[in-house]
Amino acid sequence: MPGRARPSLHWSALAVVLLGLPVLAAAGDVEIDGAAGHRTISPLIYGVSYATQSQLSDLNAPLNRSGGDSATRYNWRLDARNAGKDWFFESLACSADIFDQHGDGFVGLSKAAGAEPMLTMPMIGWVAKLDEGRKPLAAFSIGKYGLQQKSDLEGFVDAGNGLRLDGTAITNNDPNDASMPDGPDDERKWVEHLVGKWGLAGKGGVTYYAMDNEPSFWHDIHRDVHPIGAHAREIADKVATYATMVKAIDPGARVLAPEEWGWTAYRYSGFDQQYAVQHGFDKAPDRTDQTQGMDYLPWLLSQWKTAGHPVDVVSVHFYPQGGVYKEDGGDQSAAGQLLRNRSTRDLWDPDYLDPTWIHDKVALIPRLRRWVDSYYYPGTPIAITEYNWGAEKTMNGATAQADALGIFGREGLDLATRWATPPTDSPTYLAMKLYRNYDGRKSGFGETSIATRTADPDRLAAFAALRAADGAMTVMVIDKDLSGDGQVDLKLRNFASRGTVEAYQLADGRLTHLPPAGFAESAFSAKVPAPSVTLFVLKGAGS
Repeated sequence: MPGRARPSLHWSALAVVLLGLPVLAAAGDVEIDGAAGHRTISPLIYGVSYATQSQLSDLNAPLNRSGGDSATRYNWRLDARNAGKDWFFESLACSADIFDQHGDGFVGLSKAAGAEPMLTMPMIGWVAKLDEGRKPLAAFSIGKYGLQQKSDLEGFVDAGNGLRLDGTAITNNDPNDASMPDGPDDERKWVEHLVGKWGLAGKGGVTYYAMDNEPSFWHDIHRDVHPIGAHAREIADKVATYATMVKAIDPGARVLAPEEWGWTAYRYSGFDQQYAVQHGFDKAPDRTDQTQGMDYLPWLLSQWKTAGHPVDVVSVHFYPQGGVYKEDGGDQSAAGQLLRNRSTRDLWDPDYLDPTWIHDKVALIPRLRRWVDSYYYPGTPIAITEYNWGAEKTMNGATAQADALGIFGREGLDLATRWATPPTDSPTYLAMKLYRNYDGRKSGFGETSIATRTADPDRLAAFAALRAADGAMTVMVIDKDLSGDGQVDLKLRNFASRGTVEAYQLADGRLTHLPPAGFAESAFSAKVPAPSVTLFVLKGAGS
């Protein structure tokens, strides 16, 4: 109830033995069957991006991705990057800042924390260059191209945003102003360097190579060097070429592609996306002439199958729309929070019609699996290598993050890396920690997902798993209500009828170890605050 003070957690045994899952459940019922719905949860779904060594260790994170727009033009020889449209198209020397780490420094800090690094392989054909003394260079120099709408007044004042005062784009720039040509032979030497320094994949080296970053948007983010949207054929061929090169040097390496940005990019090439700004998607040229009416991503898969399996993990990016995610934190109004609660359905629910401009049934994880099995090699791992549900400093953001991780495990996603790592000890950070290091001793959620059901996952979501090391059942209960307290009734089937319960709860932005309790007669109940995330660790008597 809104405004009511949050009491301490209370426990009471229920005199109910669950004989079967009923057709309908009460609002607070969490029905769990230890013998049904078994699916292995990949530990690689708990990855992050640009985490520091201390964050990786604290989160017990298995993967650390270096990606984003700057990675597209990372120059490994100079240790330099180009920020593209994100920051005045400047080429900059990499620094100690974690977001400037794309090479050896990133590999080293990741390995030191026990995480596997994921590096981004530039494919655009250009990489950053620097001025004398490692000073920055501007792709749209005001001194060369004239006054522009905006410039980097707080840093490199000669760097403009590439738009004239009347708002028209500068189109006659020289791409050599701030970048230098780059190709497969140049990147081959980078992979050879990485293998020489760190060893082969699986023996201390780099295992994961992502094929660039969101190539269907190069014409916008990196228009100073690639002003024309990438054709479907360009990306199909480049991925095959660079992937083959990587694996010729290190056969154990794992290549991820296409690393596309979202819903439109699953269906249309960069060339078609650029065309559609003025003409719409009717008669989009690539879809008509190159992909023969097929969606872009499935067509890429069919081309890579013909090319002989260059891609090991089919990877995409996904961000909820409608203001749920924005770089400033996203919509945190009551309506925005309720939409955030619902929007995780985009990951799994075949009946959920996304209410934003997407206006379609996304069902991303089963869709990716279907595309892979239909157009590529069945069983090929699938990944979401960028995602973010916004509001990371709030409990609403934390419940969305916990929900997403639970969905990844239940639905069989193979790999995920969040963009980026939440601030240390923020609610969303602590929601991630609940899955991998809730007690500070690297204890985590179980590795075998089991059948779990609630009446309304938009208000109360739950995920359960079995943990082999100690026979425990771990249950993550996510109360998404915006305020008040509620009761959850956990009803167990095909597990011990009685035993002990250990609980860790994230509420009011704090992670708390709750007093130990017990369960009996295959059930127990607890009061939980809203919003909150509570991990219950159940162990049968004598285990």
